[in-house]
Amino acid sequence: MVSHEFKTPLSGILTSTILLGKYKLEEQQEKRDKHLRTITDKVHYLNNILNDFLSVERLDSGKETYRPTTFKLSKVINEVVYNANMLMKGGQRIDFPPEVDEYTLTQDEKIMELCLSNLVHNAIKYSPENTIIKIDVESRDKILTISVTDQGMGIPEEAQNHIFSRYFRAENAINNQGTGIGLNIVKSHLKNLNGTISFVSKEDVGSTFTMTIPLISTTK
Repeated sequence: MVSHEFKTPLSGILTSTILLGKYKLEEQQEKRDKHLRTITDKVHYLNNILNDFLSVERLDSGKETYRPTTFKLSKVINEVVYNANMLMKGGQRIDFPPEVDEYTLTQDEKIMELCLSNLVHNAIKYSPENTIIKIDVESRDKILTISVTDQGMGIPEEAQNHIFSRYFRAENAINNQGTGIGLNIVKSHLKNLNGTISFVSKEDVGSTFTMTIPLISTTK
């Protein structure tokens, strides 16, 4: 599986690189741009896979360390949405409440970004064109709740009990790129940070993934 996940994008990069060399005329700039976007997207995907496997290794070995800092939630959301723009399909958009700048928390900023990125990227990947990915935020009793809702393919009922298992992929997601470790990593990180992740989903309707985390880190 790992070999396949690396070989497929690498083959795409090689093909686009070869084709780029053939488009030398000025009027072929649109074709060059298309292949440059392909290369950028696939490099971004490979980078995410490598980060996922490094996270698995650190989590399994107990070497993962967390570095809490104080930051505004809007900084994380803006970064996630900015990076997600490269992955969005035609007509897709991400909505989030304007008041996110009001939320300040003391947590590991990079881990927060990793967790939210995973949920947003999944929402993009498993949703069709011209759909909305919605981020909702709520703070209550010193707990921050972030939900990501999509209008995608949803998770079959028989697969829902396994969705956080490492390497598991639902049958209706097999044709999409992925390793099946992202949600497992998110759950492990949130557990280490005294947070949680849950979801509700209906096949062919969409999914909502919700993560909670203390506003102030309690991890030692």
